[in-house]
Amino acid sequence: MDMLGMVQKSYDSPPAYKEEAPGVPQNYPDIQTVGDLLAINYKAVGVREQMRRNLLAAAGSDSERYPGIIGFDEDVLPSLDRAILAGHDMLLVGQMGQAKTMLARGIAASLLSPIPVVRGGTTNDIPTDLPPGDLAALLGGEEIPDPLRFHVSPEAARAIMDGGLDTPVEWVGGTDRSRFITATPDTTVKDLVGYVDAIKVARRGVEMYRIESYSAGHLMQSKHGIFCIDELPVLDPRKQVALLSVLQEGSFTTGTYRVIFEPRLALFATANPVDYTHSGRIIEPLHDRLASHIRTRYPSTTHDETKIILQEASLPPCVLAGVMLELLAGAVRRARSDDRIDQEKGVSVRSGIHGLEVLVAEAARVRPAERACPRPSDMGCLEQAVKVRLAEMDDTLENRTRAVRDIVAESLRESYAQMCPADADTESISAEFAGKKFVASQSHVWSGGPDSYREQMSHFPALGRLVESMMPTDARDMDGAVQAADASGRPSPGDGLRAVAVEVALECLRWRTPPILERREDAYGPA
Repeated sequence: MDMLGMVQKSYDSPPAYKEEAPGVPQNYPDIQTVGDLLAINYKAVGVREQMRRNLLAAAGSDSERYPGIIGFDEDVLPSLDRAILAGHDMLLVGQMGQAKTMLARGIAASLLSPIPVVRGGTTNDIPTDLPPGDLAALLGGEEIPDPLRFHVSPEAARAIMDGGLDTPVEWVGGTDRSRFITATPDTTVKDLVGYVDAIKVARRGVEMYRIESYSAGHLMQSKHGIFCIDELPVLDPRKQVALLSVLQEGSFTTGTYRVIFEPRLALFATANPVDYTHSGRIIEPLHDRLASHIRTRYPSTTHDETKIILQEASLPPCVLAGVMLELLAGAVRRARSDDRIDQEKGVSVRSGIHGLEVLVAEAARVRPAERACPRPSDMGCLEQAVKVRLAEMDDTLENRTRAVRDIVAESLRESYAQMCPADADTESISAEFAGKKFVASQSHVWSGGPDSYREQMSHFPALGRLVESMMPTDARDMDGAVQAADASGRPSPGDGLRAVAVEVALECLRWRTPPILERREDAYGPA
């Protein structure tokens, strides 16, 4: 059988394999060449069909559809499900730090199947994207004239000509064949659709307007994947037209090449609510053809906020008391409802993530001899991590810093006032503070020296009982190395948690109604 007959037979025959996932043969790692693909009559499955079928499979098996996404189960995720099952391109609308890009990345990672692409190609080139006559010609070592449609990159075509049926293919996952960019005023049409590569022209001696001179832009680099463009309204309206053609026709053209490019992708875009509602920021035809518009939001509960913070923070070995996570999340959530803050811009979840990272860093900086364990006296560093814009007062760095400092202090006061146990023996505590003071600061430690918390506690037995009742029971050892730390001679991680309990108890007594203690500099005394 001649080459064309073999290729045509493979194209016309049903798949000779069972699928592991949409478009993925069960033994796909063993399929390593173009010849292997033709031998099994490989049939590619489009991006939207991959997402739809993989989503249904995940829902049917109760497996995680959107890994790492927390707190969106009741509203955002059902909207995403509907959009994917409908085959829609999407516009995700939400303030900064609401996991919009993370959602798109998660879909690429979990709902796109691997595909076989020619090794060395530049546009995720599946060999069977080619018409059978063109593939047969390349397999026979023949060049094909400039096509009317762009099927595979010039690099992939050259590889097939050189390698024939033994041309290697590699299976590429959804993340690696998707592109995630942020629109800027400097983003050009060439960035999106591609351009004439002068280096190829000079090195290979090809004519400028032949397809061999083409260097792919973001759209063709995302072929058979997801193209996600953050902050779509920032893109100049004239450049948005390039995306409109993809949504209208599934293809685009350039002024340079007489070729129709078909990226065969799913388009995700993001926008903040202010730009989304601003007339003209997204051109009307593009706005209309992004078929599903999905609104995201910030976590609705402190519990979800703390789960996200813990999941996303990059932390060294440390010990975290649950109460510290609640205090941190409470401060971020307080900022989201404060009139001083520009709520149209919002307060990103990243403020809490970065806040935890600097809290752990501060604990390590101030108390290097201990395993890092953040405590209330460390929270003065949060102003460098909570990023806001001011609503009315002059939006200067100094004013932002002051506003964040005040909001954190107000949030802590409210939290401490609610934490004080109703059955605390405040009369005994008040009595034992008569004529005495308790000194507490970042540099104080639980044990070691006359000013250690343990030594001071020996003079305040009623306070000691309150501290014991407030010991964190939900602490997290972030590297599971508690025993190794103890054996090394460093203070036990429990010492850090006891110091947390001491400081929380003192602050609760300070801010309850009526107050039992007051603080002057580093000393707590009777109110």
